[in-house]
Amino acid sequence: MLTNQEVAEALLEKFGDQVFDFEEPYGLLTLSTTREEILSILGFLRDHKTYQVIFMTDLCGIHYPDNQGKEFQVVYHLHSFIHNFRLRIKVSLAESDLHIPTATGLFACANWMERETYDFYGILFDGHPNLVRILNIEEMDYFPMRKEYPMEDATREDKTDALFGR
Repeated sequence: MLTNQEVAEALLEKFGDQVFDFEEPYGLLTLSTTREEILSILGFLRDHKTYQVIFMTDLCGIHYPDNQGKEFQVVYHLHSFIHNFRLRIKVSLAESDLHIPTATGLFACANWMERETYDFYGILFDGHPNLVRILNIEEMDYFPMRKEYPMEDATREDKTDALFGR
């Protein structure tokens, strides 16, 4: 049976200090890396003769506006069907440089996930074959999942605060 410890040690042996912040929330191996190493790590896990992490379950973006220099994250969820083993890899990006290489060459399913992440967060996947909006209209000049806007319209007068627990 494949263990978090075994995979973490193999990643540390192969990539050294380019993999860091190891955690195991709810038993899920979670680690961070850099955009320069993400494709190498994904390829290593996918092509490893034992691990066979051949399925990308999800790829998404997250916005942490108060995390100076690491305002955005791209998160990869991967799965080995052979071992029923899952792991999560995070890559932090600065708001001033929202570029990361596309994973479409390794996982075809990354295509739409990267488009959705671009569409909602504005993260640019370098080398993507068709990085255009997938759910929102092309004319949209903002990225709706960024935490840059108030959650409520303060000018609305049709709401009674008492009904909303305020």
